Amino acid sequence: MQMILNYLLTPFYYVAFGLTLAIFHPVQMWALHLGNREAHTNSVIMLNRFLVLSMRIMGVKMTFEGLDNLPNDRPLIVVSNHQSLFDIQAFVHAFRRFHPKFVAKIELAHGIPSISYNLRHGGSALIDRNNGSQSIREIIRLGRLIEAKKYAVCIYAEGTRNPSGIVQKFQSAGVKTLLKAAPSALVVPFVIDGHNRLMKNGYFPLQFGTKLTYTALQPIEPCQRNAESLVEECEQLIKLHLGQA
Repeated sequence: MQMILNYLLTPFYYVAFGLTLAIFHPVQMWALHLGNREAHTNSVIMLNRFLVLSMRIMGVKMTFEGLDNLPNDRPLIVVSNHQSLFDIQAFVHAFRRFHPKFVAKIELAHGIPSISYNLRHGGSALIDRNNGSQSIREIIRLGRLIEAKKYAVCIYAEGTRNPSGIVQKFQSAGVKTLLKAAPSALVVPFVIDGHNRLMKNGYFPLQFGTKLTYTALQPIEPCQRNAESLVEECEQLIKLHLGQA
């Protein structure tokens, strides 16, 4: 029965996913050009709310934990493990009150309805991995933005998606640059747990009834610590939470 539900419902989920992206692409455009950045941000939050809700088609059980412990008056650098494309909607929904931004590879700026538009126009840093100076400039710009506005930015410190769920070595360069531009920021380890089980067979079929848990661990006060030790602590805390330490 499980396998039947996997194959039967996955296409319906992807139709809902695709329609949501297609519908909210022009909604974002209208919100930005006819309204303002606040209207655009609200449209992005609504987009990701629908994306999260659409997971119910697959019988997914979602839990968000630890978010009430986060202050509203500090910028947040969220350091997360990275399992799939679904990580994006989970972060935006979880941190929606913090105007969530990303450090993302520049290739994602085109080709994905709604998501690419938001990355281009929502203030996120789009980095060219083959151009170090461009990457640093983009991250500094974003760091200054979150410092001024008390926003949250997510950085996937593994550097690429890891569908196995086994946390790989975290890289510290992006966090180091962000902290220089946003010295008052808190560092928040964010644990994504379950996408590897949802995608046991890749993107098709998805696994019906998977439990997904998203947990913001206790924020870390940088206190002039170097970025390498902060990122290593985030890595170890996330591994510990996932039972991989």
